[in-house]
Amino acid sequence: MDNPNDSVIGYVVGGGLKNNLNVRLTRPAHSVQEGGFVVIESGTYQFYGLVTDLLLGSTDPRFADEQSELRLPAHLANLLHGQTLYTNLEVMPVLMLDRGPDPASPAYDQWRSDHPEDQAHPLPVKTVPAHHAQARAAHAGDVAEIFGTPDKKGNFVVGSTREERHPVCLNLDKFVQRSSGIFGATGTGKSFLTRIILAGLIHHNQASLLVFDMHNEYGFDDTASDTNQKVVGLRTKFPGKVRVVGLGAGSKIRGSSADFNLQLAERDITPEDILMLSRELNLRETSAATLDALVQNFGREHWFHEFKQLKNGAVMEDDNGKKFPAPDSVAAWANQNGVNVFAAEGLHSKLGRVFNLSYVSENPPGHPLNDIVLHLESGKHIILSFGNHERDLDYLLVTNVLTRHIRSAWEEKTNAHRGGKDAPEPRPLVIVVEEAHKLLNREMAAQTTFSTIAREMRKYYVTLLIIDQRPSQIYDEVMSQLGTRISGWLGDDADISAVLSGLAARDSLRGMLSRLQPKEEVLMLGWGVPMPIPLRSRRYDQRFWEELLGKSGGIEKKSTDQLLNELGF
Repeated sequence: MDNPNDSVIGYVVGGGLKNNLNVRLTRPAHSVQEGGFVVIESGTYQFYGLVTDLLLGSTDPRFADEQSELRLPAHLANLLHGQTLYTNLEVMPVLMLDRGPDPASPAYDQWRSDHPEDQAHPLPVKTVPAHHAQARAAHAGDVAEIFGTPDKKGNFVVGSTREERHPVCLNLDKFVQRSSGIFGATGTGKSFLTRIILAGLIHHNQASLLVFDMHNEYGFDDTASDTNQKVVGLRTKFPGKVRVVGLGAGSKIRGSSADFNLQLAERDITPEDILMLSRELNLRETSAATLDALVQNFGREHWFHEFKQLKNGAVMEDDNGKKFPAPDSVAAWANQNGVNVFAAEGLHSKLGRVFNLSYVSENPPGHPLNDIVLHLESGKHIILSFGNHERDLDYLLVTNVLTRHIRSAWEEKTNAHRGGKDAPEPRPLVIVVEEAHKLLNREMAAQTTFSTIAREMRKYYVTLLIIDQRPSQIYDEVMSQLGTRISGWLGDDADISAVLSGLAARDSLRGMLSRLQPKEEVLMLGWGVPMPIPLRSRRYDQRFWEELLGKSGGIEKKSTDQLLNELGF
């Protein structure tokens, strides 16, 4: 175990709760970095905090201005510097732990009786340490005290502290209880970090995952664009737990066949799904009224098919050569139902892009939407790969239709469970959404199911994991609902503000987030961790898989019962 006395870095000289603590550094300034995890011991309390700034100071400005090393011998210059020049750390206190009196003292037994060991845990800081209290770099035991030990069930190592390389755990049980987000500018390794988190969640097996894989990155093996190295897919490592679903009949993903394919039935598409595409299809304000008329005339399940069959601009001539709308034309339907002809024809024309989608048909084989729900309920994980359908139109339509279907299923199961019908508790579900700003921006959030999930679905066992490079474009109300946030480097001030929104210490963390290394460094904060912490993330490599699954070639071991169950016996 580390000796705390070997890691003393300074002592408290001032500060407060609002303005942070000032610690006089007794080490060279370059030996401590912004974001360093610091422990301050004062009386019976132990305070945990982060270095947010380093400030150079002097007892007299002349000593800082004059280069004494140029006019004095080196040993005298060093002695003078040690007496006149100094560095102060600005430390943001976050947590405090009451350690109680010395175990050898008579008062310890009474204190331990009043404070059972299983109830001892760090609390939000409410006071400050005394002047000259020693500050030291956190050792492995301190990190484990706050973030837990890797061997405890539910704890997943995301990375390590940047200076001492002590492992830092994320509590996956808490992580899935609320929606969360993974952010970072393009090229900072969001996809690799997401793979690591998803692998941990699959291995933990306390929630099902539905991953909307817009760029076909997570299911099958891939090749890294910057290194040309092979990137192992989650389907490869968890063949018994992960199902890859391809969008459209016979679709291929990275040259591999999906476990099954998703085709949407025309009856699955609602007017709300179309209105959600208003910006993508450039719909007019009159579209809502036209859609309402279609539903009233043809019914909610048949309006799409019937409207698709109508012909736009079809006309006939009477005996006098006068032209009039054909009976099967859009104009004839509009006239019969009191709808503006130009509005109806305009909507039909713009919906042509949806009518012609290859994965939308009148009667697709099987029940793929229900199959996805059944797989998720049984503990499997679904990766929906979009294949060649990478347009925003495909992503917006498919994600909204599928998520709406799942939301309805989980609400029904939760209500049955809570209604005393002896129904089992629903399995928690995490919906993973890439390019989240396309679905959750200010204009779209109110129309999509995702906004409802972020705000309300936690009580129905459904949460979101959103992945994005532009968090500032995500609706504020959605960002405020995110419990755990893991962010790589962000260069835009608005994006940094969005990630830190709603946090009391956002001003102190702002510089820390903006100065992360472009790769492999992240700031983790929020619901799933007791305090914010910058860390060096794990690498998505063979060592990661060996640590997660054991040295068995990276393939998960399964019992005979598991194998028989997967074969249907």
